[in-house]
Amino acid sequence: MRKSNSGEYPDAKILVIDDEGANLKLARQVLQIAGYSDVRILQDSRLAVDTIVRDEPDLVLLDVVMPYFDGYEILKEVSNQAKADAFVPILMCTSDGSASARQRALKLGAYDFIVKPYDQIELLLRVRNFLKMRFLHLSVQNANATLESRVKVRTQELVESRGEAFFCLTRAIELREDAVGGHSKRVGNLSERIARGLGIDDAEVEMISLIAPLHDLGKIGLREELVLKTGDLTEKERAEVQRHTLMGEAIIGDCNSPILRELKELATHHHERWDGTGYPHGLKKDEIPISCRIVAVADMFDALTNGRSGKPALTREESLAEIRRLSGSHFDPEVVDAFLQIYAR
Repeated sequence: MRKSNSGEYPDAKILVIDDEGANLKLARQVLQIAGYSDVRILQDSRLAVDTIVRDEPDLVLLDVVMPYFDGYEILKEVSNQAKADAFVPILMCTSDGSASARQRALKLGAYDFIVKPYDQIELLLRVRNFLKMRFLHLSVQNANATLESRVKVRTQELVESRGEAFFCLTRAIELREDAVGGHSKRVGNLSERIARGLGIDDAEVEMISLIAPLHDLGKIGLREELVLKTGDLTEKERAEVQRHTLMGEAIIGDCNSPILRELKELATHHHERWDGTGYPHGLKKDEIPISCRIVAVADMFDALTNGRSGKPALTREESLAEIRRLSGSHFDPEVVDAFLQIYAR
């Protein structure tokens, strides 16, 4: 896997596809000035699919309206031909800012959409965020491959290394969004205790303990100022924050590892609610994986007692009362009962 410096990924491979030479020149200039050294351009849309599938760039800026093949056709073919575990973020660039154009692009596999003429600062912010997702995905793939290859000869060493890798990913997330620190670790510990209280078998308890701290994995793809904002979010900002569940899903991608499959479920569904009013898919009751139902309670309790997102902390008694109040609506009543038993001892 390619390495990059100081978190800004200057050696990232970026491919810009546009039929207009002036647009290609401008995009390359903007990206190179920002410090990206490997910016490639392609003007002939007939070569786009083969180039993307063969070279697997770290990010593609794809124009929509082009001769021969438009951006939508390219997206469709890339989705059909790409490897099952491939994750190449594609940012659509077009002058058509309509909702129908955006929905069509997202449905075909684009990860975001920017309207031309685009603001250069906004473009660079999106590029940075998508490269974070891309390189985290590659690091997860690399770590997973390494761990699975070693399991044949040194099982115990594999287990220890995997735990350390997840711990490092947890630290990376906390350093970005949790100035006080400890939230992810506390959620993991509490989730393990709830799982044991539910009588779940030891192997599944261990799995939940390992993945619970990474429930907010997708937040690494959000704008930093949005993650750190302490006041109330606007409706637009709230919608953007909610996308972290889908970003977490995209970061993990398709995988064969059982632990990564469970982590993908957790990253995607930990904001679903027992009554079906959660996001991103409105799952309800037993449709929600048990790990997600457990982590939802642990996450809320820690947020209440530690005053995250700029809100004042509640006392333990106030926090327990709030969790109890939300039983049957936000939370699985059985999970809440197991949680309350922990603090009744």
